[in-house]
Amino acid sequence: MLADHDAMATLAVKDLDAARKYYEDVLGFKPVGDSPGGVLYTAGSTSFLVYASEFAGTSRSTAISFEIPDAAFDSEAADLRSRGVSFDEFEMEGIEWNDGVASMGDGRAAWFTDPDGNILNIQASVGRPA
Repeated sequence: MLADHDAMATLAVKDLDAARKYYEDVLGFKPVGDSPGGVLYTAGSTSFLVYASEFAGTSRSTAISFEIPDAAFDSEAADLRSRGVSFDEFEMEGIEWNDGVASMGDGRAAWFTDPDGNILNIQASVGRPA
């Protein structure tokens, strides 16, 4: 069954060299391997692949989310801002915005885009240790 195996997010980009600069220099990821036309990164105990594609940035939905322990969420958001990342806001029932951070009940989240328009997200995981 597929549910018994790990999953990996894949993000399409137009310019792999520019994407590497963004994911490595701005977001702070370290490459762990190359594949034909792409580069592999780890995030916690998971991984994701960034690869070149002519269809980069065509999805208007969240491509990848990063779960941040609630106690570390504010510092992670501040670190991203200090690296030039700006958070996006949008209309959705039940969301209250404060400086680009969405509050939804007990949860908090922020969305931003990479240079190709892929939508990324950080979300506070209430009850998850820092």
